[in-house]
Amino acid sequence: MLNVKNLTFSYNKTPILKTISFKAKKGENIAVIGESGSGKSTLLKVLYGEYDLDEGQVFWKDKEILGPKFNLVVGYDFMKYVAQEFDLMPFTSVAQNIGKFLSNFFPEEKQKRTAELIKVVELEAFANTKVKTLSGGQKQRVALAQALAKQPEIILLDEPFSHIDNFKKQSLRRNVFKYLKEKNITCIMATHDKEDVLGFSDRMIVLDRNEIVANNAPKMLYENPETPLVAAFFSEFNIINGGIVYAHQLKVVEKSKLKGKVKSVHYKGAFNLIEAELNGTIVFFENDSELQSGREIYLKIEK
Repeated sequence: MLNVKNLTFSYNKTPILKTISFKAKKGENIAVIGESGSGKSTLLKVLYGEYDLDEGQVFWKDKEILGPKFNLVVGYDFMKYVAQEFDLMPFTSVAQNIGKFLSNFFPEEKQKRTAELIKVVELEAFANTKVKTLSGGQKQRVALAQALAKQPEIILLDEPFSHIDNFKKQSLRRNVFKYLKEKNITCIMATHDKEDVLGFSDRMIVLDRNEIVANNAPKMLYENPETPLVAAFFSEFNIINGGIVYAHQLKVVEKSKLKGKVKSVHYKGAFNLIEAELNGTIVFFENDSELQSGREIYLKIEK
C-alpha cells in the first residue's frame, strides 16, 4: 500500500505541493488531475524519490521512499515511473528495448514476456523496428511496455496517452488498464483526459493551488461536482442560480422561468452544443437538432 503523509515540497523556495496526504491500495488505480502548474507531474517525481521533501513522508508498505540525499541512484526496484520524456535506446528494436530489463538466463521466458507486452501496447507490427524511426506515440507505447517488463508493484504514469492518436488511444487504454488490474499493479496517473479517468480509475485526486481539494470516486465527483474546476474536467458546464449545471442537463421546454436566446450552434456529432444568452449570461446546452440563431427558447434543468 502507498501511504503519503503530509507531503510538502518547494522548488527554489516556490511552494509546489502543500500537505498532501492520501493512500493507495494494492492494485488501485488513482488519477491525479488539475490545471497546468497544479503540481501533478511534480507529485509523481516526488513519489518516485526524484526530489527530497521539505516535510512529510512517503511509504510503500513498510519501505520509506527517500530522495537523492539518501539514495545515490533514484528509484526503487518495486516502482516504475513513465515520464513525458522517454528514456529509450534509439538504435535498437522495440523488442530489444522492452526485453533489456528481462533476464537472459531464461531466453524462452524473456521472449514470451516481451511478446506479451508488445501485444499489450499494440506494437506487434513494429517488434523488430528501430525505435529511432517510430513516432512520438509509438515511443510512448514502448516506454509503457518497458516499465511493465519487470512487473512493478506500483507504476507512476505522467500523461501516459498524450502522444497517442485517437485511432489507437481507446483500445490501448483498455489494454493497459486491464493488464494493470490483472497483475494487481497499483497505478498513480497524472492526466488531463477524462477518458483516462471515467471507466478506469478507482479514485480521482484533484489538485488546485498545490493542494488536494477533492479525493473520491470519479462517479461521485462527476455526479456531484463541488467546484467549477471539477465540473470543467468532465464536461461543458454552467453556473445557474449559484449551482453547477452540465450542458446535457439543460433541456428545451415549451415554457419555464429560464428564458433565453440562441447565439450560435456548434455541431458535435451525436448532438449540437447550443450557445445561448440567459438573463445576460452565456450558457451552453446540448440539443438533438440545430436551433436557429436569434430564436427565443425556454430551458429546464434536469438532473
